[in-house]
Amino acid sequence: MRHFFQVSMRKTASSVVCLLSVFLGLLLMPVLSAQAATGNTRVSKVYSGSASLSKAKKTVQVSKRRVARKTNLARTAPSAGQLAGLQATPDELKLKSSAALVVDQQTNEVLYSKNDKAVLPIASLTKLMTGLLVDEAKLPLDEQLVITQDDVDTEKGSRSRLRVGSVLTRGELMHLALMASENRAAHALGRTYPGGLAAFVAAMNNKARELGMNDTVYVEPTGLSSNNKSSAQGLAKLVDVASQYPLLRELSTSPSFAVALGRRSVQFNNTNRLVSNPSWEIGLQKTGYISEAGRCLVMQTRIAGRNLIMVFLDSAGKLTRIADAQRVRRWLESAGNTAQIQPLAQLPST
Repeated sequence: MRHFFQVSMRKTASSVVCLLSVFLGLLLMPVLSAQAATGNTRVSKVYSGSASLSKAKKTVQVSKRRVARKTNLARTAPSAGQLAGLQATPDELKLKSSAALVVDQQTNEVLYSKNDKAVLPIASLTKLMTGLLVDEAKLPLDEQLVITQDDVDTEKGSRSRLRVGSVLTRGELMHLALMASENRAAHALGRTYPGGLAAFVAAMNNKARELGMNDTVYVEPTGLSSNNKSSAQGLAKLVDVASQYPLLRELSTSPSFAVALGRRSVQFNNTNRLVSNPSWEIGLQKTGYISEAGRCLVMQTRIAGRNLIMVFLDSAGKLTRIADAQRVRRWLESAGNTAQIQPLAQLPST
């Protein structure tokens, strides 16, 4: 009996302990579950944050690689002059341009030359012929013209602040084309020429033949096409004639110009920094650039008492065409008087 009682007591105690354990477990379960959930949330947030950060880093790295690839492509894309080995041609002044020509405008004497007969893409130097034809046609400069989808660049995909639908006068478009090298402005000038764009391009080539620019070809009025080509000799003839037109002189050397585009006034600046340099006396100028043509520059300027025409084609870097012009100027002035410089030859007459 005593043994039975002891066993019963043991069983009762065990049952009580089990009941207490279950009861405590029920009480603690919500707390433990909340802690577990919090822990999981923290782990999830940390993982999510790490994943997002990793994804962001990868995105930045990919973007940097894409930019680097584009930059490298832009840097390594050779110009026509580079492909022909013209930039490596040795010359006394060590110019960075593939072709160069300096001519006395009055006597037609060639004072300096480098690959001046080489036919190369001329980029936006094209717009000088565009402006010349519009000026000669005596079209009304106050006539309002509309920028259309036809004026959008499909050749290079270049941008423009002249949106489709913008309304400007022909004179304003002339100003922007010659001063700021605005492509849509130049295209609109050709498109609205009597007979349309085809007639304008034909007139460009006819004018080139008239001026004796026999190695010059134009296919459109902006210079975005690398098929617009000429030589330093040909362009010197164009600059000589264009510099005799007061409107072209005024518009091409204007430092800046603002136009009303809708409710906004938008300022455009000259692509040639030398026009704002008081030490330079520039009568007419035009710059140009596409990758096939390199950096180009033509000017009619006065140095040491002589009116000179300068042509620089396919310069290697962004600032080297300006540096080449300054190098030539120092060379001319170092003689004390440009009359002391022996002319190399005479530019062929038209």
